[in-house]
Amino acid sequence: MYTEVLQDAVVDLIRQGRVKFGSTCSLTVTNECLQSIYDDIDFFRDKLVMRPSEISNSPEIIRRLGVISINTAIEADIYGNVNSTHISGTKMMNGIGGSGDFTRNAYISIFTCPSVAKEGRISAIVPMVSHEDHSEHDVNIIITEQGVADLRGKSPVERAKAIIENCAHPDYKNILWDYVKMSSKGQTPHCIPAALAMHDTLAKKGDMRLIDWAEYK
Repeated sequence: MYTEVLQDAVVDLIRQGRVKFGSTCSLTVTNECLQSIYDDIDFFRDKLVMRPSEISNSPEIIRRLGVISINTAIEADIYGNVNSTHISGTKMMNGIGGSGDFTRNAYISIFTCPSVAKEGRISAIVPMVSHEDHSEHDVNIIITEQGVADLRGKSPVERAKAIIENCAHPDYKNILWDYVKMSSKGQTPHCIPAALAMHDTLAKKGDMRLIDWAEYK
């Protein structure tokens, strides 16, 4: 694993022999995990290396190694644009960290997230992301617990079909298809007045499922 930040789960995978070696800029682990590394330093001595961020996040090295990157999305839109930092476009939850370096230079770039949050009141798949960190041109694959959308080589309309059918929660599939149907035709179909309507509904009613598209036409 070649990464910027290495966490507890990877340490467990190294112990299991499923990850042979970890290269990282920092260990972001619990105190218990860190102590276990110290206690078993002879085991980890040839299985971990820490490098300066100028190396761990170097676009040239990431590209040369052919890294398959896996990053977390807060939300993704139906065309493959990803928001990885801001809740509803305004409240920062994460820093962008190294996700930009690894996404734009990876051999294959993957984003994962649950299809819904807050007991289903929020869909992670939306018509248009409320904040964009990674554009559709850099995102190859989106994965939720619902399935996998491989976006490589697909047109915007084909990407929308793959993401809605494979990644959206069943409660939101018809809602997202209704948006596509009301969108103006073009290379990337959108209904601009309604593009952020699911976020607006969340702010007003607390549940994206209560969207009424007729209010935004």
